[in-house]
This record gives sequence, structure tokens and C-alpha cells, in this order.
Amino acid sequence: MIVDYHMHLRGPDGPLRWRYSADRAEEYVEQARRTGVDEIGFSDHVYYFRQTRELWEIPWMLERCDDDLDEYVDAVVEAKSRGLPVKLGIEVDYFPGIERELAALLEPYPWDYVLGSVHYVDGFPVDQEPGLVHKLPVGEAWRRYFTWLRNAARSGLFDCLAHPDLIKFFGMRAPDEETHYLHVETADAIEAAGVCVEVSAAGLHKPVGELYPDRSFLELCRERGVPITLASDAHRPEHVGRDVDKAAAFARAVGYETVTVFDRRERRQEPLG
Repeated sequence: MIVDYHMHLRGPDGPLRWRYSADRAEEYVEQARRTGVDEIGFSDHVYYFRQTRELWEIPWMLERCDDDLDEYVDAVVEAKSRGLPVKLGIEVDYFPGIERELAALLEPYPWDYVLGSVHYVDGFPVDQEPGLVHKLPVGEAWRRYFTWLRNAARSGLFDCLAHPDLIKFFGMRAPDEETHYLHVETADAIEAAGVCVEVSAAGLHKPVGELYPDRSFLELCRERGVPITLASDAHRPEHVGRDVDKAAAFARAVGYETVTVFDRRERRQEPLG
């Protein structure tokens, strides 16, 4: 089975009622069929929804809190009711200190899974320029990023960690010995927390030009029995399934034989296609 559990349904800016719809979801499903993906999951950014406005301090995020979370959920639920092979997810940025508020916000909705991601650390963006690796020595930037990622895993908020070594976005790396230590420590934390990691093709289209995560990191996760999902991180229908076959081949090369399928935050393993 091939899944693509990281994509964004949100349509172009314009009247709010046009941003989320089951008809738009069908466009993603059609592309999934063309690329050999059996099931897709939508995971729009939580900071786009006005219900979260009081949680954020980052101006870049506050400027984007315009959409209605219920409209997004209703669109995906309607798509599911049409019999489409879609799941309801959401991508939630981890910030320390607001875990309880985030849990309360998410609790009423029928999520199939919740993705956790780290895009900001100590106020600095991870994948925007100038970012964390430009403001701090690279080794220190990596150390802080992986500290936040481990805390995200331990928070109990998430079912899966998205693009789990996003810190390599610009191709700037900590020394090998330090990187290995961070990977080991983080793989241990992920195993203990019982969450999945995402094998994402998105990095192939970023400055780093690589899949997320590094092979050494994924091998450590495999040794610990950490489950995986697959992802394109598509922001448009035409990108659904993009290079997910490469992500699946990478996972198989590391030793994975199954992929995680979610339903109402319960997971099962299916043979990796």
C-alpha cells in the first residue's frame, strides 16, 4: 500500500468559501490515482485557522489566521462520505507552553491523525531565510531543533512527526559526530513516545535536495521499530504523490516492510507497496 499523508487542501486566496471543498479534494484524489497512491490524507496548517489566533506570537503566523477550521473539517468529512480514499489530518506546529490549549482545540474534531512539525525554534524560522541556521552556529541550531523535536514527540499531541530533520533544509549541517548523537537521542525519544515518523519526498524540491529524514536517522528509527508514513507535502493537486515512490523505495532500502494507515487516531500496519 502507498499512502500520501501530508498535503494541503487550502485553495488560492479569495472568498473564504472557496478555499476548502469536497470538490477540490476530488482533484487531489484524481492525481493520487494517476501517481499510484492508494490513500491520501489532508493536513492543513493549523495556523491558517482563526480559532487558533490566540495561541501564536509569531507575526508571520498571526497574519495567516483567517480561515475557518470547521469549514476545512466539513470539506474533508464530506469527501469521505462520498467514498473517496481520504483521511482527515492536520499539521500542528509545536511550541512549548501551549500544549494544553492545543489539545483542547483539537479534541472536538474527528481527526484520523495529527502531524507534529517544528518550523520555528526560539522565535527563528527553520525553513525560511534568514533562519535558525543563519542566526546561530550550525551545531547549536541543530541541537536546539532536535531538542524541540524530541519535546514534540513527548508532548502526546501528535501521531506522527512531519519532515523530522527539517533543520537540514538549507543544506547546512552540524559535524558528523554531533549529528549522529542528535539522531540517536531523538530516535530514542520517538520510540519511547510511540509516535511515527514521516518519510517525505518534499526535501527533494528544497535547497537540500534530499528526502527527509537522513538515512542514518531513518535506520535508527527502523532499529527501534518506529513506524512510518509517506508524504509529498503537496500544496497543489498536481503535486500529490510527487516522488512518493522514491520515499517508499528509500524506506524499503532501510528495511521497512509496512506503512502506517490511520483511522480516527488508531493505526495499523499495511504491506508497503
